[in-house]
Amino acid sequence: MRTEVDRIAEPWGERTPYGRGAPWPVRVDSYLEPGVTAGDVDAWVPTASVLHSNGDAMDVAVARGRIVGVRGSARDRVNHGRLGPKDLFGWQANRSEDRLTTPLVRRGGRLEPCDWDTAMARIVDRGKDLLEAYGPGSIGFYTSGQLFLEEYYTLAVIARAGIGTHHIDGNTRLCTATAAEALKETFGCDGQPASYTDVDHADVLALFGHNMAETQPVLWMRVLDRLAGPEPPRLVCVDPRPTQVARHATVHLAPRPGTNVALLNALLHEIIRTDRIDRDFIDAHTVGFDELAERVADCTPEWAAGLCDVPAGAIAEAAEILGDARRLLSTVLQGVYQSHQATAAAVQVNNLQLIRGMLGRPGCGVLQMNGQPSAQNTRECGADGDLPGFRNWENDAHVADLARVWNVEATDIPSHTAPTPAMQIFRYAEQGSIRMLWISGTNPAVSLPELERVRGILRRDGLFTVVQDLYLTETARFADVVLPAATWAEKTGTLTNADRTVHLSERAVEPPGDARPDLDIWLEYARWMDFRDRDGRPLVGWHDPESAFEAWKECSRGRPCDYTGLTYDRLRATGGIQWPCTDEAPDGTERLYTDGVAWAAPDDCETYGRDLVTGASVSETEYRALNPHGRAVLKAAEYLPPHEATNDEYPLQLTTGRTLYHFHTRTKTGRSPQLRAAAPDVWVETSAAEARRHGVAEGDLVEVTSPRGSVRGRLRITGIRDGLVFLPFHYGYWDTPRGDGPGEDGGRAANETTVTDWDPVSKQPLFKTGVARLTLVERADGAVSPAPTTTASAPADPGAAPPTTGGPAAVALQSAGEGGERS
Repeated sequence: MRTEVDRIAEPWGERTPYGRGAPWPVRVDSYLEPGVTAGDVDAWVPTASVLHSNGDAMDVAVARGRIVGVRGSARDRVNHGRLGPKDLFGWQANRSEDRLTTPLVRRGGRLEPCDWDTAMARIVDRGKDLLEAYGPGSIGFYTSGQLFLEEYYTLAVIARAGIGTHHIDGNTRLCTATAAEALKETFGCDGQPASYTDVDHADVLALFGHNMAETQPVLWMRVLDRLAGPEPPRLVCVDPRPTQVARHATVHLAPRPGTNVALLNALLHEIIRTDRIDRDFIDAHTVGFDELAERVADCTPEWAAGLCDVPAGAIAEAAEILGDARRLLSTVLQGVYQSHQATAAAVQVNNLQLIRGMLGRPGCGVLQMNGQPSAQNTRECGADGDLPGFRNWENDAHVADLARVWNVEATDIPSHTAPTPAMQIFRYAEQGSIRMLWISGTNPAVSLPELERVRGILRRDGLFTVVQDLYLTETARFADVVLPAATWAEKTGTLTNADRTVHLSERAVEPPGDARPDLDIWLEYARWMDFRDRDGRPLVGWHDPESAFEAWKECSRGRPCDYTGLTYDRLRATGGIQWPCTDEAPDGTERLYTDGVAWAAPDDCETYGRDLVTGASVSETEYRALNPHGRAVLKAAEYLPPHEATNDEYPLQLTTGRTLYHFHTRTKTGRSPQLRAAAPDVWVETSAAEARRHGVAEGDLVEVTSPRGSVRGRLRITGIRDGLVFLPFHYGYWDTPRGDGPGEDGGRAANETTVTDWDPVSKQPLFKTGVARLTLVERADGAVSPAPTTTASAPADPGAAPPTTGGPAAVALQSAGEGGERS
């Protein structure tokens, strides 16, 4: 059956119900630009989404050398043919007329076009001068969560063994660092224990700070289809906003931001108090239960209710649902990761799963979700604060093994101190010790907190900045050299999603002008720098994506993220496959820890851990004493209040977040007509009670001011908890007619207002625990807030705004049960 659906108005499409344990039915979603028919398509080229972390597999339609549309891959294990709005319409950004097509260098204060040799010479000459004068610590790299595995791995080799710098991290520090750290703290190693297929089997789904409906819309379709079928799961939702998840939840807990640890400790308290624990599992597979039980002994629902401003009865009801679940799946995202005590809270979710024995079986597990499409690759390949292959930088044997793979001396790999997280990289650039910063595929002039400070860093005369991107972004405008990059569907490589599924994305069209794949740029840079191994051979010995993938496989051999059973040909033939994939597990591994915890032993673990409250490192000796047999660690944490408290000047809590129709700083989605029209500008959300208290109404232009800066937007009154104001973080300032930067009008980037503060364990910035005041700028006078009505920003009064629709330009085709077999 084929139907046409406006996928802006109905972003999750139509339902295909199914019951517990049954296969998720196929539904193929597709979109071709107006005037193009299937018969016009010359080729369908396989790829996967790069506009969220779900990893939706799709085919790109190519006609006369141009991308003209997409369709979902029916055979793929991740999406069974479905696509979300960003999948369906986001590809149009590739064809934007403002793509960078030639390198730019700064001359006389202006960026001017040049050829590649001129740009590369400028970078290489400055880098060599800095290495000679100041050493490797003068150079830093800040990359993305949206590139390909092969590119991250090449960058990691260049930075760590070529340059020899500690200073390499990704914008994954902003969205997924806590996910990685929570997994390492509990299981000794990164890697998601669960699989998306666990949605098919669970009888309870618990979503902690995870607006799945907007951040992973296709996974939410899977949940909706379970809810529409027989034996639907019960949902527990923890979120201060009235998300679509909250509207479908059996219990919705809307805590005061910054109190997640208090809430989770109360849930643990109730489950332990009522003896809803799996004692046999705890004894066989964990350490630390007695300490955990003692920590939460006094954390009653009544205690937590006073801190979280959530009814004690609702906390007890949620604990009962979690405690009675036969198959419990928990997911976590930015409402935990970007909030106060981020890692401590995420670890408590792991604790909840473990004391219930809900691990390693269908429907039982935890997904510490990612925010970006290839964030997992950033972590695996060492393009962030980890060593490649989940090796432990404090373990000499791990460093020596990596040196063997790269054929360098172990002393060539910087491991005498911890790798530098992103916020510290920018701090070193501010202080002047980092003198060259290479930024690839990310836009920190919009995405980092406290933007006035960030702009000051990027303007520093002593900082030489290279920006590698698709467009002249807010960040690129500060650069000394700008390199035009190819993007998704213009290059070949692999990317791994949030449940460890590896996809191959093939080149479908040529990049515009002289733009080059990121891999080619770094291979060229390595040649110009003439990096060598200890035998005098080129340090980077590969020359294209497939040979880079083969090199990575050797680095992953025997490691938790073992790719050795994968090849490009296998991925072409079968679609997505989950790692580890080896000779022993040739079809991949659906879920981890099916027979105990595999990588937590002291000689194997990726980290010895940190104190969840202070961030102080746990020594190897302490870890060996705690966990000699390599079990999961039940790590307790006390609740502490947020660092920034409301007061008379700033009476509201401030939080930021995402919307369904945009991704990060809109460098791609802002160039898709359908997505741009669905959420065209920044808005401000608050509750009806707060609107009355502040004398403002729906559609009014208001200003949100924090101790750091201001943002203006039209007001949307929603069911958000009282005392809170919300800003979507996607909107920059150079994509608007307002001019060349945030002026007296207050700008529109939410991060003008956010605080320079981060979690002590994961070093992830805290975008959700600031304070602010709200003031009226002008009355609506017929103006309407641009906030979508289909999402968490739906108006409390349904008649307050016209419904969000896409019209004929957003009509996509849905073909239920068609499109071939799925793997």
